[in-house]
Amino acid sequence: MENQVFDYVVVGAGSAGSVLANRLSANPKHEVLVLEAGRESHPWSRIPVGFARLIQNPAANWLYSSEPDEGTGQRRIPIPRGKLLGGSSSINGMVFVRGQSQDYDTWAQLGNRGWSYREVLPIFQDMESYQGDADDEYRGRGGPLRVTESNESGAIYDALIKAAGEVGIAYTKDYNGAKQDGIGMTQATIRSGRRMSTAVCYLDPARSRTNLTIKANALTECLLLDGKRCVGVRYTADGQQVEARANREVVVSAGSPRSSGLSRCSTDA
Repeated sequence: MENQVFDYVVVGAGSAGSVLANRLSANPKHEVLVLEAGRESHPWSRIPVGFARLIQNPAANWLYSSEPDEGTGQRRIPIPRGKLLGGSSSINGMVFVRGQSQDYDTWAQLGNRGWSYREVLPIFQDMESYQGDADDEYRGRGGPLRVTESNESGAIYDALIKAAGEVGIAYTKDYNGAKQDGIGMTQATIRSGRRMSTAVCYLDPARSRTNLTIKANALTECLLLDGKRCVGVRYTADGQQVEARANREVVVSAGSPRSSGLSRCSTDA
């Protein structure tokens, strides 16, 4: 069995893992490995309308479904999850919506220091490069994630906005700005007619770093434990089983279904 050593091992190169791989490898002193069980990419992923070809496509989607229960009339509800670099950001509908400011403020009030909306707002701003008319007190212009304001117009949009107003739903120019409630045009992670996934916006700019190793088609089988400490992972790629040790940390960001399903295996390290 091949053995490898890194400072950080990131399991899952999805919406979170791609960002972590970029940020951790920004320090040239850190050797970083990011593992993705899915493929590098898919031809339909870069084309925004291509999400219709990916939402039920086993080549790019894990095709999970929920367990049947009373609330769904004993039905299984599809849970699409991306199976390629960028994870679900490479197959989703590309709508860009921040969390509600009240949620962050509530978390802070419950004792989670540093989580109020005003405290997390700079992170939202640093994250995005917004192309559209907006208040720069709330929006970012120079971040890696490229977000675009919809410039579509027409009678159907006017009618919907008017109808919403008639039932008390006011128009908001920027639902990711000062006033989040209301009706408005969709903002999307699209730029120049292409999907802006985290693979495109975070992994691609970091690919040239010699301290970053990106492995697609690499299925993580288990976490290596030394007592109660996770010291690495065991994964399979190209038919070969590999153990990758982490001198600093193992970050498990394989999505809720797969992260919770990872087994543990002991080691004599």
